[in-house]
Amino acid sequence: MKLSDELPVDHRLATVYRVGAGLCGVILLVFGTLGFTDQLSFFDTSGSQVAGLSTNGLLSLISVVVGLVLIAGAVIGGNVASMVNMTVGTLFLLSGFVHIFILDKGANILDFGMPNVIFSFVMGLLILTFGMYGRVAGGLPHDNPYWRSRHPEEAAREDAARRGAKAGPPRVTGGGVGQTSR
Repeated sequence: MKLSDELPVDHRLATVYRVGAGLCGVILLVFGTLGFTDQLSFFDTSGSQVAGLSTNGLLSLISVVVGLVLIAGAVIGGNVASMVNMTVGTLFLLSGFVHIFILDKGANILDFGMPNVIFSFVMGLLILTFGMYGRVAGGLPHDNPYWRSRHPEEAAREDAARRGAKAGPPRVTGGGVGQTSR
């Protein structure tokens, strides 16, 4: 099964993936652009702040690139947006964990402070939630394409039962007992 076959193009979940990717992408794009307008040096770790977060030119560049990736995922939509959201959300969470350990060390080239770490966790969880929405849960409805792909036999039985119900009860013809036709 290919990624593009798993979810219909017009499925209602695609809107959630697109909105999530677009919203988070715009937030990151604005943050990165504000960093560039302040003309921050690329590897400066002096504590320059934009929107309450410490930043430098490198973090601004990364924010713009990631924001554009999320926006591109939103434009493409569907499973691509979902996968982009899940990947970027995971990277944000990993970044938060890594930066907790290097906050006051020379390896902190992105000039992260504790507010940046918290932002990384919150944004990562938000993006990840948008990407996983409708894909992972114990109680997915049976018309959900992800449930159907995980339970193909049961989905086939339900489809057959639905087709049988649409055909209606068998018609009785004038022959003998037990003779029916459709």
